[in-house]
Amino acid sequence: MQFKAIQRILGLLLMLFSLTMLPPIMVGWLMGDPDLSPFWDAGGVLFVTGIVLWVPVRRVHAILRTRDGFLLVTLFWVVLSLAGALPFVFSDAVAASFTDGVFETASGLTTTGATVFIGLDGFPRSILFWRTELHWLGGMGVIVLAVAIMPMLGVGGMQIYKAEAPGPIKDAKLEPRIAETAKLLWYTYLALTILCVLAFRLAGMDWFDAIGYSFSTLGTGGFANHDSSLAYFSNPAIHYIAVLFMFLAGANFGLHFIVWRSASFKPYLEDSEFRFYFLLTAAAILVVALSLYAYGTYPDPFDALRYASVQVVSVLTSTGLVLGDHSVWPSFLPIFITLLVTSGGCSGSTGGGMKSIRFLLLLKQAIREINLLVHPRAHIPIKVNGQVVDEQVVKGVWGFFFIYAALFILFMLGLMADGLDQVTAFSAVAATINNMGLGLGDVSANFAPLSNFSKWWLSLCMIMGRLELLTVLVLLTPAFWRR
Repeated sequence: MQFKAIQRILGLLLMLFSLTMLPPIMVGWLMGDPDLSPFWDAGGVLFVTGIVLWVPVRRVHAILRTRDGFLLVTLFWVVLSLAGALPFVFSDAVAASFTDGVFETASGLTTTGATVFIGLDGFPRSILFWRTELHWLGGMGVIVLAVAIMPMLGVGGMQIYKAEAPGPIKDAKLEPRIAETAKLLWYTYLALTILCVLAFRLAGMDWFDAIGYSFSTLGTGGFANHDSSLAYFSNPAIHYIAVLFMFLAGANFGLHFIVWRSASFKPYLEDSEFRFYFLLTAAAILVVALSLYAYGTYPDPFDALRYASVQVVSVLTSTGLVLGDHSVWPSFLPIFITLLVTSGGCSGSTGGGMKSIRFLLLLKQAIREINLLVHPRAHIPIKVNGQVVDEQVVKGVWGFFFIYAALFILFMLGLMADGLDQVTAFSAVAATINNMGLGLGDVSANFAPLSNFSKWWLSLCMIMGRLELLTVLVLLTPAFWRR
């Protein structure tokens, strides 16, 4: 393990992260916030801490191996979740405890969107901007993590696409090519963010809300500048713009780049995962819209379609921006909508969940098992994008599903042991392990009622969910730490 090299990178990371305090300072200054000291103080603490870590090892230039990558990626999210909490803790207007600050920051950086804050409409603009900036920064980090870094470590949804991910690479070096991949993805992410900002502004939002909601939408985060989220805006055009960009953010950003470069929508149609993602979204919207209309929740069919579209796309992509409270919708709808996030967005997106490609492979494997009952001697390969998927990949998906289910139960039992009822515990874990942010029961409005233990427990859940579980679990194995 190259501990000194990892320390050097973390020091540089904290110094760089201290600069992210400048945009909220600028926004607060322009919009008349009376006190910007929380960001100046936090930036100073982080910069000094970064220097203290970096100076003793500044001349260390070791090559990072796969094992170092696992530790560094996990530390990246943990350290920044602790560091980003400082403005919330230092702000008199927020008066957050360190626990609440870490929960809110972890939720922001992992693009979960679960919040412990109430009364957002009265918050300083600098604090509101910081919350959505965390989403946008986290979304950028997630894209690069999913498409450029995790495949090099042999984990993540993109591993299934062999061209991008050769699977487990023993002692593989983290090549500088990652920088080129990241650059192209950031350009795509930035372009979609600008388009979203302009669309929201043209639909009637002011510039502050247009930027804030765009950061949440493209990061599939869910933090809003108002307690009522998207319902604060009565214009249906804003709601449908949010639906469009949430859906795009839940798709593979590498695929977006290919579509842009080829000036054709054909790559979308040829991609098995995107087709499954689109069909699942359309089917779920149809089911929810018809149910809302049939039960009389929204007697106007166009209202039923609009509310269903926002809620379904928001949950399926793990965004969490809402138009209504689906926890009070009739019949099976609250659980049905919550379960949609299990599939989640596409690999290489900012979305959470298990990822559509894994869900698609599980479905194909289930169909194959049924067919083998009829034709036991048949050889039935599983194909994605017209190519046969290696059986090791299929086994890996089943392994991931087992780990996902086991950890889901573990986190849920931990919350129930802390006194939460089953519905609240189930939905809180579903909201955090899938990085979606919307719960039922006692956390249907926000996560403020939870105890400190439950907040730390779910902060861990959010980080593990964002790192697709295995990245963190491998650190707990004795073999990882052996020379």
